[in-house]
Amino acid sequence: MSQHEYRDMLPGHADFTLPKPAAPVRVNGRRPIPEVPPMKAEPPPEPAVQEHPVDVWDQRVAAGLAFLRRRLAGTYEVDDFGFDRELNDAVFHPLLRVLYHDWFRTEVFGIEHVPGDGGALIVGNHSGTLALDALMLSVAIRDKHPAERHLRLLGADLVFRVPFVSELARKSGATVACNPDAERLMSNGQLVGVFPEGFKGIGKRFADRYKLQRFGRGGFVSAALRTGTPIVPVAIVGAEEIYPILTDIKPLARLLGVPYFPVTPTFPWLGPLGLVPLPSKWLIQFCPPIPTAHLTEHADDPMVVYNLADQVRETIQATLLETLEKRPDPFGL
Repeated sequence: MSQHEYRDMLPGHADFTLPKPAAPVRVNGRRPIPEVPPMKAEPPPEPAVQEHPVDVWDQRVAAGLAFLRRRLAGTYEVDDFGFDRELNDAVFHPLLRVLYHDWFRTEVFGIEHVPGDGGALIVGNHSGTLALDALMLSVAIRDKHPAERHLRLLGADLVFRVPFVSELARKSGATVACNPDAERLMSNGQLVGVFPEGFKGIGKRFADRYKLQRFGRGGFVSAALRTGTPIVPVAIVGAEEIYPILTDIKPLARLLGVPYFPVTPTFPWLGPLGLVPLPSKWLIQFCPPIPTAHLTEHADDPMVVYNLADQVRETIQATLLETLEKRPDPFGL
């Protein structure tokens, strides 16, 4: 079909003429490469602002200097019992955590039984020649409890008669094991830790390990009853092996005015090195709390006090035996 015939077939377009294709322009007999319009260049992205990483050591040094400045200026707080919260968090507990985590490899069970607020009496078994179990218990509650609570320990009179040790005990939150102090602390919503076995517990021989000694007259129970605070039994496994007592030199103990003079596999044979505790595996098991609010009017009833103290003792003894089964090797991982 010719161009004219195709034009006649288009109605209303009599003057329509198909454009002739333009002949390609050749240069030196070659068809030129078509020019590609240049792409619009995108502006380069702005470089991200590099934040300087925080120097952790700078922060630690600054915090340490600020701590020393407060100590030297005396601008820190202590409560009526001498408890220095800042000193505990900055010095005492970091040092104790080395023993707690790396040396004793402590595991904690049942921490949910410790109240999140308000007063409570934590009652544990006592052992180990030196009262390291009380210190490890305070670290366990501070580190494992969601509320990071402090434990206020009740200590024997001897602790507060020794120079320097007495001051450290007060700063750490300990106070004399007497009912007025315990009741006052619990009434103020504090956790109070007590070890009713006393020196009979920490000074017993290795052959009697994990056998609870007598709990005394149950003064801790009457303090809990008067304040209506719950009693939380706790079983501590591991302290019996750190300084195994083979015998007790009683004449030397009386001469020095101490409850006992222990002889262990390392002390006094190795001198100061004998004071390094053996790296036993520790397990701490908290038991369900025993309520006392319904028995406040019976705080002076000897039978109620005795029966409740016996219940706490039996609970701890049974829990010790159960927890020992979880730790077949005293020095294992």
